[in-house]
Amino acid sequence: MVEHEGTGPLDLLTWSFSRIAMWAPFFIVMIILYEVIMRYFFAAATLWVNEMSLWIAGGIYLSAGLYAMQQRSHIRIFIIYDVAPLWMRRVFDVASTVCVTIFGLAVIWGGFGEAKAKFLRFETFGTAFDPPIPSTIKPLVLTMMLFLALQAISNLIRDWPSAAWVRKAFDIFVTVLVVGLAATAAYNLFIDPPEGHKVPLKWQIGIAVFLLGAVLLVLYGLFRDFNRTPVAHVEVDEIEEEAAVYKQQMAMAVKLPDEILTGNPPKPSPTEQK
Repeated sequence: MVEHEGTGPLDLLTWSFSRIAMWAPFFIVMIILYEVIMRYFFAAATLWVNEMSLWIAGGIYLSAGLYAMQQRSHIRIFIIYDVAPLWMRRVFDVASTVCVTIFGLAVIWGGFGEAKAKFLRFETFGTAFDPPIPSTIKPLVLTMMLFLALQAISNLIRDWPSAAWVRKAFDIFVTVLVVGLAATAAYNLFIDPPEGHKVPLKWQIGIAVFLLGAVLLVLYGLFRDFNRTPVAHVEVDEIEEEAAVYKQQMAMAVKLPDEILTGNPPKPSPTEQK
């Protein structure tokens, strides 16, 4: 698969963390293999492999949707989209972006209170291993919904593409948003934690590293691609593409002399024979 080119702070952020998530399935396979060996060869089953695999798989599922959106690999009804003219495709893209944005914001609006409560009390899974799956996956769902909506808007701005000032304003907005959210989270974690805050110190440090990495990535992406004009990305139907190639071949064939097309090429002149 040829990856879609990423430009701007949001694409760089999505691409970088998706690259990390791509190694997670390999880690799941390794720990399950370890569990099988320990269980059936040494009769010493583990208490943590099952919950750990569920925990990581949940993160993979969420990050995969964001990566698919950035790569324009999400589900689309091509039987309608491909036969539509260019102006109607733009209408479809705008409508789908609006729907994705409304859905993402609605999920955030409805689940913010529960996600905040689970995170602050650092709710665990309630098993022998007792990992903090509820307190991490629930906020991650809302985070991915936010960036999914932003990624859909970014794709729309870049694929057609929009005016340079629109793209630059959106990139600045994304950068300010990420930096602002990271600063707010750092303030609540380290400076003025809210009541009921029970997040362990090691998790606070891990979250701080994650937030710092996100801030550095968006700042780097903003300065790297601020004046870069993205290439328009328009889906082309395979039948339409083959028809264009056929027309080009026919146009080249029409330029040939009739003598060659009939199988009677003209005889060379005496000068050409010498």
